Amino acid sequence: MRKIDAHQHFWHYTPEQYPWISDQMAVLKKDYLPANLHPLLKSSGFEGCVAVQASQHTAETEFLLKLAEAHDFIKGVVGWIDLQDINVNHHLKKWADHPKLCGFRHIIQDEPDDLFMLRPAFMRGVKALKSFNLTYDILIFEKHLPATLQFVSYLTDIRMVVDHIAKPKIARHELSPWQENIKSLAQYGQVYCKISGMVTEADWQHWKEEDFRPYLDTVVEAFGPDRLMVGSDWPVCLLAAPYEKVMGIVEHYFQSFSKEEKEKIFGLNALNFYNVNS
Repeated sequence: MRKIDAHQHFWHYTPEQYPWISDQMAVLKKDYLPANLHPLLKSSGFEGCVAVQASQHTAETEFLLKLAEAHDFIKGVVGWIDLQDINVNHHLKKWADHPKLCGFRHIIQDEPDDLFMLRPAFMRGVKALKSFNLTYDILIFEKHLPATLQFVSYLTDIRMVVDHIAKPKIARHELSPWQENIKSLAQYGQVYCKISGMVTEADWQHWKEEDFRPYLDTVVEAFGPDRLMVGSDWPVCLLAAPYEKVMGIVEHYFQSFSKEEKEKIFGLNALNFYNVNS
């Protein structure tokens, strides 16, 4: 079985480049690079990963692509570009031919405007991704799901994936209205879902595996085995758990699923969604 970690990050840490890393996240205030991740992947049986942007600069895309060129286990890159730029098509042409560029992401969750993704200029930029066969990662909080439903309804021909199951309030054990909204979102066939980022939405110090079951049950029912993929969100996950424990949660949950279903969820779906060829 080809196992791919569909969501993780690399960085050379500076406070200016990664302002979202607060004082409460001290463990993240250092460099995290391929040499740190590769042994963790191997020990958990993963052959590779997809590196996702964590800083909103085009230099981030260059940085991740150079790492991917140097390390075969980095199967793909989700970068950042100013999707609101009137010349977005021109800029996309610069990247489109790179064999390891899969798509782009914007950190919607940090935008002061909860309706940011519905801005015409932003939607125009996302729509431009189709011409280059690129995907879009949706990074939101639960509160953004109503706007996201409108967003995906306008862009039905763009392949998208919701990061971190849309960050439900796991620490509070709240399902509604996240559950209803995520089921509605799953009705759009172009939208996939990453089972990732759950431990950091739980109580960092006192979470239990059973805390995640209602949320996992929901996304499995909503998206099915053909539109789910597993990601660690390393190194951000270290705020609440080491790599092996994070992956252990999903390994245990899916252990009774069929071999074919597990092959899809743990690798094939990510490879197909991101058009990974290696």
